[in-house]
Formats: sequence, C-alpha cells, structure tokens
Amino acid sequence: MAASGSGGSRADNGYGSQQPRRRKGPGALATAYLVIYNVVMTAGWLVIAVGLVRAYLAKGSYHSLYYSIEKPLKFFQTGALLEEYLLTAKYLPGIVPSSVVLTAFQVMSRVFLTWAVTHSVKEVQTEDSVLLFVVAWTITEIIRYSFYTFSLLNHLPYLIKWARYTLFIVLYPMGVSGELLTIYAALPFVRQSGLYSISLPNKYNFSFDYYTFLILVMISYIPIFPQLYFHMLHQRRKVLCHTEEHKKSE
Repeated sequence: MAASGSGGSRADNGYGSQQPRRRKGPGALATAYLVIYNVVMTAGWLVIAVGLVRAYLAKGSYHSLYYSIEKPLKFFQTGALLEEYLLTAKYLPGIVPSSVVLTAFQVMSRVFLTWAVTHSVKEVQTEDSVLLFVVAWTITEIIRYSFYTFSLLNHLPYLIKWARYTLFIVLYPMGVSGELLTIYAALPFVRQSGLYSISLPNKYNFSFDYYTFLILVMISYIPIFPQLYFHMLHQRRKVLCHTEEHKKSE
C-alpha cells in the first residue's frame, strides 16, 4: 500500500496528504486501534526477520530457510487482509492515496503466493525463489508498518520516510521475481497432481484447470506490476522532493 505525505502533518496521519474532498480522519479510538495494529504487524515481521537470521546462522546456509518462518509468515501475511478491509473499505476510504485496485492486487497476490502456491505445493518450499520474495516482503513490511505507526503518532523520522520511498526500487522487482519464479517452479507439480483442478463431466457442469490459472496469474503481473512500480516512483518524487523543499524553506 503506497502512502504519501509528511508524518508530521496532522492532516494526513501518514495515510495521505490531500485534504480536499475526503472524509474526516479516524477518531481517537480508531487511531489507537490503527497504532496498535501497525505496531503488532511491525513486531510480527521483525519476528520473521529474526527467524531468518537465526536459521541462517544455525544452518550456515540460505537454502530452505522457509521452514523456520513458515507459521509466522502465514499468520502475518494473511493479517494484511484485515488491513485491506479496515483501512481501505471501512475506516479510511478516500484517505489512503493508493489505488484500491492496485493495493488489493498486491495484498491478494501475496496471500495467494503464501497459501495457494507455497503452502499447497510442498515441492517449491525448498526453492531459493521463495527466500527471494520472503526477504523482500519482510524488509518492505517492517518499513511500511513502521512508517504508518510513526505517521499516526505524528512523529515520522526522515530515515523511515526515505526508506519507505527508496528501498522499494530494489525490493519490488526482487519480490516480484521471487513470486514469478516460485509459481513457475510449481507448474510441473500442479500439472502432474491435478491440484485444485476440476474436470468434466461433473454434476455442476463446470471445469477448472489450476495449471492454466497459474499461467494467467503470471501474465497478470505484466500490466499490474509496472503500475504499482511507477506509482511508487511518482510518490517518491512528490514526497521526498516536498520534504527537501520544506527543509530548505526553514
């Protein structure tokens, strides 16, 4: 979820900087909830990061580190669904500056990768591509939830803002590459096992080929990922340039 604006502004609360034509921001109770939620999510992704480091130090290898963080990864990545509902659908519609469609795609694609691919196709769990997207997600989410937490508290350090709008330049392509490579690695096993596929004839007169569906998912990255990436580049120029201009004027 891309966000813009200065964390020190009472108007944006870290979730947007444009005041006109929007609903009133969250009240004290909603703000308290959002702070708690973001603190918990930050802590959760820190647990995943620590788990990866500890597993690497214990094994002396980066291969098959997925098993060391499988449970917390599933829990906290799935928790992003709650965020999507509460932040974009219930509490803060019109305040979150990201496209709801693009943000929903990003969240759903990660949940899909977690459960429908990595969890369901056990054979891919040892692939290095899994570690690629897990590391990208972990760093991204620690920064993102920290950004939201400090913004809600109206005390956003510039380092976190800079990281939020800079590190994605590497992390987004890294994560997408890991996701696509993992789906690709799953294809032979899905075709062989017929996972989640439904063939005719059946009483519902309906067929579904999960193998083909995964290929379509991979193709969907072609139009969606550039939109997400260039949106963040636009937000970076707007937010960081605005911050630099504000510093010069002081």
